[in-house]
Amino acid sequence: MKVSLGVRRPVVVAVGGTLREHSSTEKALKLVLRRCVALGADTVLISGADLDLPAYAPERVERTERARFLVDSLRRADAILIGSPGYHGGISGLVKNALDYTEDMRGDARCYFDGRPVGCVATGAGWQGAVATLGALRAVVHALRGWPTPLGVAINTIEPVFAPDGECLSPELARTFDAMAEQLLEFVAAHSALATAA
Repeated sequence: MKVSLGVRRPVVVAVGGTLREHSSTEKALKLVLRRCVALGADTVLISGADLDLPAYAPERVERTERARFLVDSLRRADAILIGSPGYHGGISGLVKNALDYTEDMRGDARCYFDGRPVGCVATGAGWQGAVATLGALRAVVHALRGWPTPLGVAINTIEPVFAPDGECLSPELARTFDAMAEQLLEFVAAHSALATAA
């Protein structure tokens, strides 16, 4: 599959996972990003310790270095990828807190995720939690004015999914990761072409 991306390499920013490095969610995000790189994009991954942010408080104007990096990365993103483990049937507090920092983007020319495709990946120890979390992620993306990709990925981590080195053990799931990357960059290319034509 070939995506025509024009002259400038698009930037895909992934946010999610847990404080534990190499979580299942982080592995999934890395595999989608790897396909994005193969298709000609630059990528940024914000996961693990990068998510260790103070609780978002709109009345506080000071920002940690990690919080500034998160918001600055999302501001320059052409496409976004969000991954969360399912915690008690919903998005983890860690990931939701990171997304709350997008309130700093409310006054931007591209408000929140406006005009950008957003891929959603959810993991859970069972299908119910993973699917519920995927639905919650998509609802948050809509609230942030983003365009969820038609394909969302729910992963049941009770089943063997990843090898110790992070490779996907399921050929079908690996194809799904590739398809999500392709949808993200197809949207970027189409949106860019439309903006150029206008």
